[in-house]
Amino acid sequence: MATTPTPADKFTFGLWTVGYNGADPFGGPTRAPLDVVHVVEKLTELGAYGLTLHDDDLFAFGSTDAERRTQIDRLIAAKESTGLQVPMITTNLFSAPVFKDGGFTSNDRAVRRFALRKVLRNLDLAAELGAHTFVMWGGREGAEYDSAKNVGAAIQRYREAVNVLTQYVTEQGYGIRFAIEPKPNEPRGDILLPTLGHAMAFIETLDRPDLVGLNPETGHEQMAGLNFTAGIAQALEAGKLFHIDLNGQRGIKYDQDLVFGHGDLHNAFSLVDLLENGGPNGGPAYDGPRHFDYKPSRTEDETGVWESATANMRTYLLLKERAAAFRADPEVQQALADARVAELSTPTLGEGESIADLLADSSAYEGFDSGAYFDGHGFGFVRLQQLATEHLMGARG
Repeated sequence: MATTPTPADKFTFGLWTVGYNGADPFGGPTRAPLDVVHVVEKLTELGAYGLTLHDDDLFAFGSTDAERRTQIDRLIAAKESTGLQVPMITTNLFSAPVFKDGGFTSNDRAVRRFALRKVLRNLDLAAELGAHTFVMWGGREGAEYDSAKNVGAAIQRYREAVNVLTQYVTEQGYGIRFAIEPKPNEPRGDILLPTLGHAMAFIETLDRPDLVGLNPETGHEQMAGLNFTAGIAQALEAGKLFHIDLNGQRGIKYDQDLVFGHGDLHNAFSLVDLLENGGPNGGPAYDGPRHFDYKPSRTEDETGVWESATANMRTYLLLKERAAAFRADPEVQQALADARVAELSTPTLGEGESIADLLADSSAYEGFDSGAYFDGHGFGFVRLQQLATEHLMGARG
């Protein structure tokens, strides 16, 4: 089994993930903070491809220019000595008290201007570190009370901010694309752009929609009761999957940030199958980083942190192997044919067929025997799912 990760797998981790100290709303830290150079060295040792970060993960909010520069230089030196990449960074607009009502959509105009300056500065850092994707998670962009936030105006301010940022990277020639990360709630009672679909609709209203895509997260979509694989398929079809956050979630509850696969394992299997094998014309559907946005359990010591990092990568590779076996199984191929899965790619209208031609085709309606579908013409979806389950469990192939 090819379960030893290498940089070719493009596995990446947030500095805030392995660096999570175990603090939660009900208790303080259970682990000491990890130094960024140590993190870079450990992830390299484990076979990861890259590290991602918020600005405030690397240097504390309010750091002096000298303190900030020291940490940046240390990261660059570690990056150059190990070969670990920094393909994505983001900006923290949610932790500091100044962002209690959001950054881009705060009711306070001065806060919005401060947030824009903070992000513009971090875009310069992204370019310096060689990042090509800039993720935007609006964790505080929302409200708890309907009367407290003019949502229409908030969307206008959100659009204004993203338009400013895309204009800036264009003028600077940075070659950076933006990826919006939706989430329905937490920490706000309701967050703007709560799902993948909301974000896709918003993107089409921007000045430079080509520079803005999505960074969907497993747990965030599942918190809304949605099917993550289906959402990713829609993002891929629209050409908007710019980045992806992988983790585990068990049902509609708080954002658990479990190890990838330690939640809905069936959905994790279908997701890996889609990413690796589900392109519209076959072959890999997504060639970007497989980014793990999870939290090592509060119960673990540092050894457990690195074991959990390994678990993310190993689970992905195991699911990739199982998905390949699933696709290669002759019984699965027959079940897919019986279910007419490939037929969905055939246009409903024939080439050159007009609406008038369709209306004139009596076989499409007048001569069509819809009654034959009562207790007949089964699609065999249950059989197909059982085959997937058996491959997932290692019972076949």
